[in-house]
Amino acid sequence: MDFRLELVVIPVSDVDRAKAFYTEKAGFNADQDHRVSDEIRFVQLTPPGSACSIAIGTGLGVDAAAGPVQGMQLVVSDIDGARVELAGRGVDVSDVQEFPWGRFVFFSDPDGNRWAVQEVR
Repeated sequence: MDFRLELVVIPVSDVDRAKAFYTEKAGFNADQDHRVSDEIRFVQLTPPGSACSIAIGTGLGVDAAAGPVQGMQLVVSDIDGARVELAGRGVDVSDVQEFPWGRFVFFSDPDGNRWAVQEVR
């Protein structure tokens, strides 16, 4: 039996602002934006090449306040290229940081949800 992680809900305070950040700046694909009712809106966004998506929206049954989720991590094969791409799209991304366990950059969305990007070759 496979147990695949395919969707993680990220709480945000402004769905349109968050969707714009993730699609226009972070480069995620907008897979769905469905308004079920006045109380429920489901937006699914997927990083390029990822099997796991994030969901943002309203009325999704998440009790957490918007931000800050920490520990979300993307993986790339070229951290320097990833940093250039993110910065070029207007993301406030850290310099490349080197640790004994890998090379990383870090950024946050408008609600303070924090992301790490790790280079794995």
